[in-house]
Amino acid sequence: MKKYKRILLKLSGEALMGDKQFGIDNKRLMQYAYEIKEVAEAGVQIAIVIGGGNIFRGVQAEQGGMDRVHGDYMGMLATVINSMALQSALESIEIDTRLLSAIKMEEICEPFIRRKAVRHLEKNRVVIFGAGTGNPYFTTDTAATLRAIEIQASVILKGTRVDGIYTADPEKDKSAKKYDTITFNEVYQKGLEVMDMTAFTLCNENKLPIIVFDMNKPGNLKKVVLGERVGTLVEF
Repeated sequence: MKKYKRILLKLSGEALMGDKQFGIDNKRLMQYAYEIKEVAEAGVQIAIVIGGGNIFRGVQAEQGGMDRVHGDYMGMLATVINSMALQSALESIEIDTRLLSAIKMEEICEPFIRRKAVRHLEKNRVVIFGAGTGNPYFTTDTAATLRAIEIQASVILKGTRVDGIYTADPEKDKSAKKYDTITFNEVYQKGLEVMDMTAFTLCNENKLPIIVFDMNKPGNLKKVVLGERVGTLVEF
């Protein structure tokens, strides 16, 4: 029995690189597609937001002297490229998918309309939200949170390459300990980085739980949706 009826899956752009230094690894892309297919066929309504860091980051552009607003819009277009790639991968394995963009580009995707997005989900189509919020200075974490609230998702599933939230960065500190569950207040108090502060505060204010888990381990997404203890649950 599935625990969640409707989820928002947040993926990082960097995750799509796989073992590459840049761009999209087709093997990793198809791995994600099959993981999503398994959950979709179990009757879970799935919305997805993907970052664009494997192609372009607005913050990095600013550090190089580029105008931040200009760089952020370029980053939004990078998320659309990743979204199109995932849409194509899902459709290649016969999963009905719709791509909705916060920036109008009718030739390749639908404009974001909340009611239309909900209707797609009700028809068991996977919905991918591209181009962030459509505004500079907001991350794809914030876009994921905003869209999750708008479509009334039960939970945000943040798929990363780390299997949860730790007391410190486990890739740098081998003594770091993992939390199975943690409250929003504890995250604030301990100064842990789960999402950017805008996104995290939106989740807290709207009582939207977050689960951080390792998306690269086969089967984890299904386990999370079924309610098994995988990753770290941020609750109230």
